[in-house]
Amino acid sequence: MSNQIADIQRILSTEDNAFRQWLDEHHACESRLGELTTKNEVSIDEELEEKTLKKRKLVLKDQMAARIRSYETSNAMA
Repeated sequence: MSNQIADIQRILSTEDNAFRQWLDEHHACESRLGELTTKNEVSIDEELEEKTLKKRKLVLKDQMAARIRSYETSNAMA
């Protein structure tokens, strides 16, 4: 991640409630996925949960990326 994008992400996480919620949920998905991947055996329900978490994490990433692009466009950071 470039410094500019990291800076924008920090700004949005403090100024934009929706962005902050997306970021928090993304981290929660990442954390739970980490828990699931460390297990020696996973149940069918956990496999389904893992797939669902991965999809949700991608949706959140796309939403955050779109918001960052919008911020870049509207604020024309150099």
